[in-house]
Amino acid sequence: MKIRAAVVEKTHGPFVVRDAELDGPAAGEVLVKVAATGVCHTDAITREGALPFPLPGVLGHEGAGTVIAVGDGVTGIHEGQAVVIGWPFCGTCRNCLDGEPRYCLRLGELVAGGGRVDGSSALRTPGGERLSSHFFGQSSFATYAIASAQALVPIPDGLPVELMGPLACGLATGAGAVFNTVRPQPGTSIVVYGAGAVGLAAIMAARNSAATIVIAVDRHDSRLALATELGATHTVNARDCDPVIAVGDICGGPADHALECTGVIGVVRQAIDSVGMRGTCVLIGGAPAAAEFTADHLTTLWGKTIVGTLGGSGRSQRLIGTLMDLYSQGRFPFDRLVEYFPLERIGEALEASARGEVIKPILVMPTD
Repeated sequence: MKIRAAVVEKTHGPFVVRDAELDGPAAGEVLVKVAATGVCHTDAITREGALPFPLPGVLGHEGAGTVIAVGDGVTGIHEGQAVVIGWPFCGTCRNCLDGEPRYCLRLGELVAGGGRVDGSSALRTPGGERLSSHFFGQSSFATYAIASAQALVPIPDGLPVELMGPLACGLATGAGAVFNTVRPQPGTSIVVYGAGAVGLAAIMAARNSAATIVIAVDRHDSRLALATELGATHTVNARDCDPVIAVGDICGGPADHALECTGVIGVVRQAIDSVGMRGTCVLIGGAPAAAEFTADHLTTLWGKTIVGTLGGSGRSQRLIGTLMDLYSQGRFPFDRLVEYFPLERIGEALEASARGEVIKPILVMPTD
């Protein structure tokens, strides 16, 4: 079928919105008419070559829309159903069977292989040339997308479908780091480095936990002000002071948990140094390829944990479903983070995000 898609021809190349051809769903897949797709930092760094997705191809991995066709063997999902397209997973490896599909042993090929696991792509140019598809199992910078049925999360009636896509990755990553990785105990202190979409999602999640000190660290007063409105009990502007010292002053010592959401190596060290004995530093932000960080050996030896997390861990259905419920209850107001752009303005959306002018851009697809 003919679709419109934002195609990246080569590394560092622009997103060009043009016609493409999309196959129908294979066994276990569905065809989704995409309503809107969030723009994530991972899309930008993949275009720059940090994630080895073969080009030319179509990116986009925070899609939401309506199922219009199902492939053979699909159960539990029906045509006309509104869904968020979650991360793909094989469902049979040891991590999937342990309830951690975000760490599927085939994750690399599923998110960045450029097609299905059998090597086929669902996308091609109008002239028949291959375009890489199935980026994060969806390639949803397009009017339609093919996705695995088992990755879908139904959207409850009454919720705005065009808003829900970012729950697939960025917002789930920040919130899941709190709910699934940190799991705050009563009276916990949490410091969040970086008040972008991921960090603000973590702050909103912390507000829904037993944590009593939630510190936002950033370099922009406007984002720190928003962090306060969304649940931060304290803020630190890293331009004005050493944030590690400031966190210690607020907590009366090291924080219990630090969430590093920037991917900036210098900030990674600050986050690690902000927690002490039995404290946990969670690495969330995407650093450049081959980046390395250092940590003080002795203080780490004294019971400190440094752990990475992908996509918020756990199962998409449970985590994304919970976030939709919290949004419905007014307890996770992520709509305050978004700004909408038509697909044709994808370049503008990416630039606005890179400049920090927009926290979470969402691309709205043209209607037929």
